[in-house]
Amino acid sequence: MDKRILIIDDEEVIRKIFILALEDTGYIVDTADYGEKGVELVAQQKYDLIFLDMNMPGINGLETLRKIRKIDKQVVVYFVTAFYGIFFDELDRAQKDGLRFEVLKKPVGMAQIEMLARSVLEGSIER
Repeated sequence: MDKRILIIDDEEVIRKIFILALEDTGYIVDTADYGEKGVELVAQQKYDLIFLDMNMPGINGLETLRKIRKIDKQVVVYFVTAFYGIFFDELDRAQKDGLRFEVLKKPVGMAQIEMLARSVLEGSIER
């Protein structure tokens, strides 16, 4: 079975960096430029890994994750954000409420993206 990754980020350059980082991995990579679109894709397709921006127009990353978790409770989700400090309290509360996710702080390099995706999808990082 092919592994699928979803990138949800409002910045086109960030989506392109992820696509470039993952293009030679053999994984299927889809993108969404806002949270609602990402939720729609999750409702239509099973994903193995989601990289999710925290700070987006419309619904933010945390609200997007809440909606995703109503559809898929198991998919591995990494928030990718440069605003970790700003959202720390909100993310902390969400984890205490049982919402499962990891955090990857920007800036993030292409090698780091590929390594993390391979680690999650090939089983060396527990879900």
